[in-house]
Amino acid sequence: MATHTAELPSGTLVYEDTGGEGPVLVLLHGLLMDASLWTGVVEELSADHRCVVPVLPLGAHTLAMPEDADLSPRGLTRLVAQFLDHLGLADVTLVGNDTGGALVQLMLGGLDDRVGAVVLVSCDAYDNFPPGLTGRTVVLMGKLPPALFGAFMQQLRLKPARRLPIAFGRLTKRGDAVTAAWLRPVLKLPPVRRDTVKVLRGISAHRTALTEAAARLPAFDRPALVVWAKDDRVMPPEHGRRLAEALPSGRLVEVPDSYTLVPLDQPAVLARAIREFTHA
Repeated sequence: MATHTAELPSGTLVYEDTGGEGPVLVLLHGLLMDASLWTGVVEELSADHRCVVPVLPLGAHTLAMPEDADLSPRGLTRLVAQFLDHLGLADVTLVGNDTGGALVQLMLGGLDDRVGAVVLVSCDAYDNFPPGLTGRTVVLMGKLPPALFGAFMQQLRLKPARRLPIAFGRLTKRGDAVTAAWLRPVLKLPPVRRDTVKVLRGISAHRTALTEAAARLPAFDRPALVVWAKDDRVMPPEHGRRLAEALPSGRLVEVPDSYTLVPLDQPAVLARAIREFTHA
């Protein structure tokens, strides 16, 4: 997969693009993650899909945003819209996991014509924003100055700390090596810490954003797939069922033996569900 940069009004994004023919998938990752969340899924789907994966400024990015960038939930949604415009993409299938799924829901609130279909994969929804003990802990730490936030995050260099419920322990069953790599930018790069704190403070200030977005979901009448981990301990499985029911064309697929990060724990199962959905 080729790596590129996109110069956008809000800042510069790094992104990966397989190119090729077939349905266009734009895959959004979550907080303290990068495009590698989707590597296994893209390997499964790239033969008959074009997969585009931006690295959003959510804490595992290496290219910091301008100091005045709006990194609130709405600002991040605007950044995704700018990215789609930059690539001239229309009628895409927008896929989001974890915080990426929250951004997808916020995109739907505006009935964005660039979005032809959506896939929500175990993600923040309704009042679960920030989600679970993991999300609430990190957002609370975002109240610290960036330097102190970085000091707090240093403990996650150790695997036992990463596997705690307040870190990645309830997000993935199998992906610890990937999560260790995700933490390097926020541990080493002060501008990335600054961006991350700004994102966390934006979430804290807009805790009702997804409750408000949920009220607009019934207006999205385009194809929608909800994929949820049966064993999810951060994103309530009930929310997956509610989302599928709220979306007029929604359909639910439940995935066994996985936590929230289904792209890491069950990439082949997720890819199969997406392929069946886009080819239906």
